[in-house]
Amino acid sequence: MKSAALFLTMFILSSSKTSAFCTIPSLRPNDFWSTYRVYMSSSIQSDESIGGTGGIPKIRMPRNKNKEKRYQAAREKRRKFIGMAKAVDRGQFAVTYNPRSSESGKFQAKSGLPDRTKLFTVLGVESSCDDTGAAVVRSDGKILGESLASQQEIHEEWGGVVPSLARDAHASKIDDVIHEALKHAQMTIDDVDAIGVTVGPGLEICLRVGCNAAKELAIQHKKPFVGVHHLEAHVLMARIGEGVKIAATAETHESSRGMDFPFLTLLVSGGHCQLMKCYGVGNYSIIGGTLDDSLGEAFDKTARLLGLPVGGGGGPGVEKLAKQGNPDSVKLPIPLQKRKDFDFSYAGLKTAVRMTAEKMRIERGLDTINDLPVNDKANIAASFQNVAIKHIEQRLKRAMKLCEDEDNIRTLAVVGGVAANQELRSRLDFICQENKWIMHVPPPRLCTDQGAMSAWASVERIMVGSTDIPDTQEVFARYPFSVVT
Repeated sequence: MKSAALFLTMFILSSSKTSAFCTIPSLRPNDFWSTYRVYMSSSIQSDESIGGTGGIPKIRMPRNKNKEKRYQAAREKRRKFIGMAKAVDRGQFAVTYNPRSSESGKFQAKSGLPDRTKLFTVLGVESSCDDTGAAVVRSDGKILGESLASQQEIHEEWGGVVPSLARDAHASKIDDVIHEALKHAQMTIDDVDAIGVTVGPGLEICLRVGCNAAKELAIQHKKPFVGVHHLEAHVLMARIGEGVKIAATAETHESSRGMDFPFLTLLVSGGHCQLMKCYGVGNYSIIGGTLDDSLGEAFDKTARLLGLPVGGGGGPGVEKLAKQGNPDSVKLPIPLQKRKDFDFSYAGLKTAVRMTAEKMRIERGLDTINDLPVNDKANIAASFQNVAIKHIEQRLKRAMKLCEDEDNIRTLAVVGGVAANQELRSRLDFICQENKWIMHVPPPRLCTDQGAMSAWASVERIMVGSTDIPDTQEVFARYPFSVVT
């Protein structure tokens, strides 16, 4: 914006031909933006006089050499990762998630631990995106009380999440949501044994609301504190429940989990799409991720294109409409057919859906895509969902084979908001049965963001002896898993 303001000043001065620092001929108002674009692109490329042909003005601007060096360095750094999955640490991130000590490799109880020889409770807080959640969960996995304030109506008219509105809604609801969760658990804040809160990844201004509230409670009431990794919380929700007995030790009580480490996880959410080997709390190996859009983003954008509700995420709307359509009626490309790896890409499929819808609009002589008849929209939705899941199936089968060969893993966890999609669950379950794998998926309401996931992730961290210091806890918009060796 500063460059635009500077150029506007130059532009105005040029109309009276009084500019003291550049030479620009008199221009019509309609020429402003085309001239500005030339200026911007040219000023980055060279500090010599720009233009001079075809009526395009000459502009001489001094160059900030230090700024240019930083720009070039950043561009070269980005080039190194073209064609690679996002949100995977390859040394390019300043901060990564590793709850173990960098020196000893062991977990540390930085803010102390509750008595783990008996059942304990954790208050979990979640505010990473557009829902404010809190829950009290016991260390045997029982959810004692929870509360969730949805922002669906707030964001519906905007066609997606508006961060500033989400932050304000979190701030207005956070205290009430925490109070309600405690009330439903029939407890007070003094009764809980520890407090956990999501600290990243997510919308930074939203994360800060929940984090500050949880930090204040932990400090004021002297409770052990856990800064929860949002994606790890999704992964660990697959472990909540009965099935695998964990024997008591001198420090921890007997407990049970729905599944044991190691296992393969497919994480599909609004912001992430990853395949990872899970070896233990804080120990994850990413084998595949999205190059561009996540599966959740693709659902949201398809929903928006078809005029469906997107305030609380477009996935449910697309899934519901798809039930009315023919999944084979519209020919769409399955992404990355030539790449025999584990990565995902949904940008091309999203574009193909838009082009298909636009073609239908033209053929039917309609003004907008939203004017398409319900049958056409249903066929588009069904075909998109079918191909999007086929892409998942292809990558997953390859990852399953890798896990069998390298780690003798035959257990799959499907987690994240999109894991609530029934078509996805059904088709992945079929693959697992066909290959003699066991699949674990949290109940649909526990797939989406809520306080119980933060509380349960805190339980898992506490059980291995890991807590954080509330006073110095920060929040992180980007927070990839560290590479654990």
